[in-house]
Amino acid sequence: MITYDFSGQNMLVTGGTRGIGRAISEAFLRSGARVFAVYAGNRKAAEDFAAANAEHGDRLSLHQLDVADYGAVERFYQWLDREIEQLHGLINNAGIRQDAVVGMMSLQEWQSVLDTNLTGVYAMSKLAIHKMLGRRYGRIINITSPSGELGFAGQANYAASKAGQIAFAKSLAREVGKRKITVNCVSPGFIDTEFIANLPEQQLAAYRQMVDLKRFGTAREVADSVLFLASEEASYITGATLHVTGGV
Repeated sequence: MITYDFSGQNMLVTGGTRGIGRAISEAFLRSGARVFAVYAGNRKAAEDFAAANAEHGDRLSLHQLDVADYGAVERFYQWLDREIEQLHGLINNAGIRQDAVVGMMSLQEWQSVLDTNLTGVYAMSKLAIHKMLGRRYGRIINITSPSGELGFAGQANYAASKAGQIAFAKSLAREVGKRKITVNCVSPGFIDTEFIANLPEQQLAAYRQMVDLKRFGTAREVADSVLFLASEEASYITGATLHVTGGV
């Protein structure tokens, strides 16, 4: 098993208390980082996450935040400015799905997914960059999806938001590379979390057959890929997308 040492580093993880985000937060905690885990509204899940990681409690901070609310994001970063001098990494993991075929998709279903999944990435990244530029160091990693490249029926809003995350990362990487800030994406395929748990079993079986390895991935496997891109070992990788899909 590859191990990383993030001791002394401050990592910010959105959607950081459930599913893939929780696995990422826990992986950074095990590696010695101080983790600021942001969650949208499920306080019970956040409390359960904190209780399960009580041994790292001195390096874990939980914050309820709607990443699509630019004013709230600004206030959060103002607090963070008082709390820490340097932000080493931002993991943009917060995301929602509201599936519907385009002909039946409401404007609210379209807008809310774009607001959280894409505008949220813009807001969190913009203000993270302000903290990273002066230090000439930073890691920004977007958790995207194969849907953004392949498209899936009933997920035009989700696919558009995820494709946007990839394009956003490529553009931002060009803007900040000279300051030794890297910007990348991790694209998980079908991962065994509650995010897909509400799908019909027939659909899950069909998705499983799309995977060359014939199984769904684990959140831990995604987290390991994130830690690699956040590490010094990945210092020459930027504007890239790492596919963790089992061969979709």
